Amino acid sequence: MARDNGYILTEYIESALSLADYDKLGDGTFAGKIAECPGVISFGNSLEECRSNVRSTLEDWILLGLRFGHRLPTIKGLNLNPEKHARKPSVRPAKRRKERTLNA
Repeated sequence: MARDNGYILTEYIESALSLADYDKLGDGTFAGKIAECPGVISFGNSLEECRSNVRSTLEDWILLGLRFGHRLPTIKGLNLNPEKHARKPSVRPAKRRKERTLNA
């Protein structure tokens, strides 16, 4: 998992966080989510707290996904999935036809 400039997990987390959207709610608190990572949503009393909570939620989401074998999205070309989830060509071998013979 090592990369020339660091570790792929760290790079994945930073890339996912760069895609996060934050909104200020009517009560003055903040909500943050990463649409590319279903279920990664968090709240905070300040924007900084919300960002920290989104990071923590994302980290847990990744660890649980890897632990339970869920397919994680490829983000900015970074793929954390084991090889069994790697995309394989969708070309299927042709089905063999049964040869028929005519009985004379």
